Amino acid sequence: MRTRLPQYLKRPIIDTDNTREVRRILKANCLNTVCENARCPNKNECYTKHTATFLIMGNNCTRNCKYCNINCDKPEPLDEKEPQNIAQAVKALGLKYAVITSVTRDDLPDGGALHFANCIEQIRKICPQTKIEILTPDFKNNQKALDIIIKAHPDVFNHNIEAVKDIFKIVRPQGNYENSISVLSYIKKHSDIKTKSGLIIGLGETFEQIRETMHDLYDAGCDILTIGQYIQPSKKHFEVAKYYSLEEYDILKQMAKEAGFKNYQIGPLVRSSYNASNLI
Repeated sequence: MRTRLPQYLKRPIIDTDNTREVRRILKANCLNTVCENARCPNKNECYTKHTATFLIMGNNCTRNCKYCNINCDKPEPLDEKEPQNIAQAVKALGLKYAVITSVTRDDLPDGGALHFANCIEQIRKICPQTKIEILTPDFKNNQKALDIIIKAHPDVFNHNIEAVKDIFKIVRPQGNYENSISVLSYIKKHSDIKTKSGLIIGLGETFEQIRETMHDLYDAGCDILTIGQYIQPSKKHFEVAKYYSLEEYDILKQMAKEAGFKNYQIGPLVRSSYNASNLI
């Protein structure tokens, strides 16, 4: 039997003119969002604010992380019109801060880095004042791919570590903790782009393991940290080991401050792109 969700993790269903308008714009431009695909609990709140996090390069991921609701299957061909469609949606939504993420595309030689760069380029063509954050996979720590990202120069480069080192391989069997740290370090060493990473908790980690991960991220030059509660998407996904109390989130905030982070967002329903513009 799945553990009952604490009341502070529940969100009401919201349906307003704004939420319907966001869905209409996304549909008109043939776009996916991580809000829908990952079953984000903040989806309706963000749609109400006339914002969404775009999910590029299809709905199918080449990796099968045990906590993630995105489908793992044969990847879809890249849509060459997607960068232009993203830019049109950014304009239609009036976004001053756009967040773009993707499925992992290990089937592509550059992991989709050029597709990210094309999205950035198209947004800047028609919305030059819009700041851009990208949330990327690890590109298998391919430095040529990372150089493509650096050249495109998003305002924020986000790569989520997701899990502490000791349980990383359990929940992210096709990932690599050291690769993720190296990706963040490489971007920081070779550019002035702000870097960001996120951790989901409730997977069986300890406070000391969280502290160690915070220090690993800070030592890699990570500027911004997010931490939020893992919520099991379905019975087939990794079970929740613990729901953290509100008091424990206060402890985590103090830990982040002691680790050296000045910009962080830590709370039960915090997600990597949630209120992202507030952290820069």
